[in-house]
Amino acid sequence: MMLQKDIAKEMLRVGAVELNATELFTWASGIKSPIYCDTRLTISDPAARKALAKGLAANIQEFFPGTDIVAGTATAGIPHAAWVSDILDLPMVYVRSKAKEHGRGNQIEGKYAEGQKVVVVEDIVSTGGSSITAVEALRAAGCEVLGVVCVYTYNLPKAEKAFDEIGVKYVSLTNFDYLIEAASETGAIDADQIPFLKDWHAKLKAGELTA
Repeated sequence: MMLQKDIAKEMLRVGAVELNATELFTWASGIKSPIYCDTRLTISDPAARKALAKGLAANIQEFFPGTDIVAGTATAGIPHAAWVSDILDLPMVYVRSKAKEHGRGNQIEGKYAEGQKVVVVEDIVSTGGSSITAVEALRAAGCEVLGVVCVYTYNLPKAEKAFDEIGVKYVSLTNFDYLIEAASETGAIDADQIPFLKDWHAKLKAGELTA
């Protein structure tokens, strides 16, 4: 299994992470950020997607043994869940953010049964909202959710608290700290910009950044 910093380097290599301390990105929340992470770009690179799939599968085996089903979050978690379920030779479902308003009105797509043990596969955990929506939908359907695995996390206390409140463990392949180390080692960002990035992350964790 690749180490956390190696996963971060793969993401940087394929452009799934952009770092810019001078021209900030605007998140959907309106927060100005020196980092933009788009794990969907990894699905176009065979080496990167295989590395991520192997890492996610290894985390499921290590932290959530006895998993019956792999559940991807719609939409970014779906391809990763598909590759992981193939590696583990397990069934897969995916969970929408809300139930369809037509057809059968499903929120969970695929075959599952009450009592089955499920692990949710997510791409990025920031506040944990989309993952928790999936967990709640699966629980409502009678499944036992063992935990959540994701590609990347910002390590925000808000996410930690949210997962603790619903009694679910989550495990990430890499995080902001490893990403900064990888960016420094690969020259993806200038050394003199690192203090700004770390200060921004500290303020984000403290809840001091607003739109």
